[in-house]
Amino acid sequence: MSLNTFGHLFRFTTWGESHGPALGATVDGCPPGIALDEAMLQHWLDKRRPGQNKNTTQRNEPDAVRILSGIYEGQSTGTPIQLMIENTDQRSKDYGDIAQTFRPGHADITYHQKYGLRDPRGGGRSSARETAARVAAGGVARAALAALVPGVEIKGYMVAMGEMEIDRTRFDWDAIEGNDFWIPDAAAAPEWEAYLQKLRKDHNSVGAVVEVVARGVPAGLGAPVYGKLDTDLAAAMMSINAVKGVEIGEGMAAARLTGTDNADEIFMGEAGPEYGSNHAGGILGGISTGQEVVVRFAVKPTSSILSPRRSIRIDGTPIEVVTKGRHDPCVGIRAVPVAEAMMACVILDHLLLHRGQVGDGPRGQIG
Repeated sequence: MSLNTFGHLFRFTTWGESHGPALGATVDGCPPGIALDEAMLQHWLDKRRPGQNKNTTQRNEPDAVRILSGIYEGQSTGTPIQLMIENTDQRSKDYGDIAQTFRPGHADITYHQKYGLRDPRGGGRSSARETAARVAAGGVARAALAALVPGVEIKGYMVAMGEMEIDRTRFDWDAIEGNDFWIPDAAAAPEWEAYLQKLRKDHNSVGAVVEVVARGVPAGLGAPVYGKLDTDLAAAMMSINAVKGVEIGEGMAAARLTGTDNADEIFMGEAGPEYGSNHAGGILGGISTGQEVVVRFAVKPTSSILSPRRSIRIDGTPIEVVTKGRHDPCVGIRAVPVAEAMMACVILDHLLLHRGQVGDGPRGQIG
């Protein structure tokens, strides 16, 4: 059992490898009657697509998604939705030299230890290319959320890259879509680019921190103990390639706060409860509060670099590895649309779980 399926009621199973003929996702649990077509999904895939600018990998894939089942006359039927994305720009010869070698920082060695064999072409199943299928599945989730909870808005952005960090006093929500780094500060983008290009010329890479926010999430999603909304969000983000840490709200910084600083004070507003702050990241006791849901995660530096690193071959002999090919100097850039997709899938999944347990009617009214 290799566990390629994510979700409870809204579930998707991804399949395919980096250098295989195609990859994709089988989405199950999408409610019937949701307006959906390939163009709607392509909008999100184009955000993640490689080869769009000099700050990402130069592998040039159109990432054109095809819907093979589950849609009739532009609407979901309630049956499994099969999504396929063909690989068209593989360059498998780049990986011939490392077929018998374990690349430092990669899953090569652990895949070999677990399965006894691996696909060395671009990392096979462990490649970040797999995330294209997630973004397609996330597009289905977004369409369902737009129909069921029209006020939900999901937006991801970079907040740090190596030594670079955003100035939150200059945060501009509208600037995120206008630069290669998805940062909420248009004026800072040239400095970020110069920093990254220097690292690239030095045959190096760098890590990043990505933040993703969901606005308009209704209160009540999630469940105590083992069904917490933040539990599934953490699992969703941690499952993204190269992610090494996840935070909800204040996250690790909460350890430095006092109780009076951390507790989000509650007031009664005209439309219901309001909060003086959001240190909790929109989740209390595993259940959404109605505030913005805020998740943040750290992405390690890309392990595929042209600088030599020491390793071993399958026979145990030492070797110095230089990883050729086309790779992102900072994985965090293209992780942003993947994070948005995973957020959408989790929010929809918990919305369906919530309705299945308590129904659609109002509960726990205050005031």
